[in-house]
Amino acid sequence: MRLLAFETATRQLSAALWQDGEIIERTAEVVNGGSEHLLPWTHELLAEAGIALSQIDGVAFGAGPGGFTGLRLACGVAQGLAYGLERPVVPVSTLEALALAFGDGDVWTCLDARMNEVYSAAFRVTGDSVVQLMAPVCLPPAVAPAPSFPGGWGAGDAFVGYGDLLRARKPDLLGVRTDVFPTASAVLRLAVPVFDRGTAHDAALAQPIYVRDKVALTTAERLARGGAK
Repeated sequence: MRLLAFETATRQLSAALWQDGEIIERTAEVVNGGSEHLLPWTHELLAEAGIALSQIDGVAFGAGPGGFTGLRLACGVAQGLAYGLERPVVPVSTLEALALAFGDGDVWTCLDARMNEVYSAAFRVTGDSVVQLMAPVCLPPAVAPAPSFPGGWGAGDAFVGYGDLLRARKPDLLGVRTDVFPTASAVLRLAVPVFDRGTAHDAALAQPIYVRDKVALTTAERLARGGAK
């Protein structure tokens, strides 16, 4: 089986190719934009693997939550390629991919959602198995629910700006990793079982997972949350 995947929900963009259990990947930190990277990376990955685009069996993408522009980018590229190839797609939770990229253990994943909020969820990771322990939410860090498991780890860039607030929600954390991001390779590892089960989606059904539908706050809302961010 040969699959492509894209993850652009954060500033760490990546594209990856799965070919019969082997993964190759391209990644770069891109603060703004990133659309100019994905298709060239795709051609590089295919050339490195020695296969044609027509040999791809499906496309996966990091569906969110995350930056709105990034989510639309990954979804749009995945959907466009899948349409052209008449192949299925699999949307993968960005927070789940972040947990898998972190590694084994109980993980509280928190990404900066801007607007003084965080996207957060919790998972238990064992190898390539990821079990959701707390559903994704988008809330101010001072009131974001903490997972109930004892100890565990925090992962994600929300701990950079909101580390003290988040740690106050769960003071027994064993530690925090702010240098871990969701990756296209993690998206692939989560998507492969879905393709294997034959439960991938038609390309027409591909859409991001926003969690938060509102993209801007009023002045009063920004002041109530401590100012704009």
